[in-house]
Amino acid sequence: MISSDNQTTVSFYTLGCRLNQSETASIEQSFAKDGFRIVDFKQPADVVIINTCTVTENGDADTRRLVNKVNRINPAARIALIGCQAQVQKSKLTELPNVAWVVGNQRKMDIAEIVAQLPQPAEPTVIAPTITRDPFTIPTASIDSRHTRANIKIQDGCDFFCSFCEIPYARGRARSRVFDDILTEARALTAAGHQELVITGINVGTYQYQGYGFMDVIDALEQIDELKRIRISSIEPTTIPFALFERMSKTSKLCRHLHIPLQSGDDAVLAAMKRKYTTREFLDFIQHVEDTVDEVCIGTDVIVGFPGESETQFQATEDFLREAPVDYFHVFSYSRRYLAKSQDMAGEQTPPIIQERSRRLRELGQRKRRMFHESLVATDQLVLFEQLKNGRLTGITDNYVRVAVDETEALCNHFRAVNLQSIEGDVIFGKIK
Repeated sequence: MISSDNQTTVSFYTLGCRLNQSETASIEQSFAKDGFRIVDFKQPADVVIINTCTVTENGDADTRRLVNKVNRINPAARIALIGCQAQVQKSKLTELPNVAWVVGNQRKMDIAEIVAQLPQPAEPTVIAPTITRDPFTIPTASIDSRHTRANIKIQDGCDFFCSFCEIPYARGRARSRVFDDILTEARALTAAGHQELVITGINVGTYQYQGYGFMDVIDALEQIDELKRIRISSIEPTTIPFALFERMSKTSKLCRHLHIPLQSGDDAVLAAMKRKYTTREFLDFIQHVEDTVDEVCIGTDVIVGFPGESETQFQATEDFLREAPVDYFHVFSYSRRYLAKSQDMAGEQTPPIIQERSRRLRELGQRKRRMFHESLVATDQLVLFEQLKNGRLTGITDNYVRVAVDETEALCNHFRAVNLQSIEGDVIFGKIK
């Protein structure tokens, strides 16, 4: 099928993390440069690109659901499954209907070239070579005019091998982006109007390239005049230099926001997970952040139902999260992964137990987030506005709070100081000063 204007149309859907979002935005640009016409995922397309995720069973299931959805609404489309699931489950994915290409992480940034060179494969084409450890570049910037903030990838892969995780197999070992290539994209993104960049990667704190480290990336980005904010998507606690939040505490473009995965509040579970810290070390670390950076927002991840997690150990996690200076957390049900070491561990919890524990933590997380919001009421915060809808303008503060104001002026992608006045669900309502 070719569209009526003889341009091959292509649509995209991204599953999973911010890193996938960044990569999809770059891939879209590469297709546009190669003469394809980009259409919305809801519209019929000649080619549909699905950037997959395999962190949990839900990610795997989402891929299957999306393929089935595409085949219902757009049965003539040729589907490309790329990314993490394509890397570790390539054989299974070729069995799905109308899948023409399965491309793993080593080659997924070349998918536009692959589709152009082999537009009508008779059988599913599988390209999933072993992932190298070489430094990398990204030829096209991740410009996405649909969003105010832009993601910028600086690193990929991981050497930590936590026992619950198969990312080192899906993404490969840790490797870093060429330093000057990061700055080239950052300048392109700011020239396109993005005033906030979100640093993304699998384990961004391990960035190393020819003597440059993570703080060197921050230093260089801060020198770009058009860039007003630098946000870090997620960073492992043992990789954060103290200089990072020392910088946050002073006048800086760094957002007062850190997302630092915990995973469990029990030391025995952390050891079984092969995490690199104890609960005391984690608590001391984030307490230092809390004491150093005024009005900082600290988020975390926690896994519920890891094999062998007893009620007492879960209670330790709940107590830890209640008392620690953590302002929100993402709760994940333990998911057995094909290549993760934990799949051979005994004591996996039943779904009802996992569901009940998850409910308890999510309710606690809602209370913690509200407490953080309450602490900001009556303060003035600088908001980057993102959307105007039905007379209400919404945006985000540097410390990761969604703010709404009554406004009819189109101030999207503009900064304004807002006095925060009242809490409405997960949003703080305020008034532009």
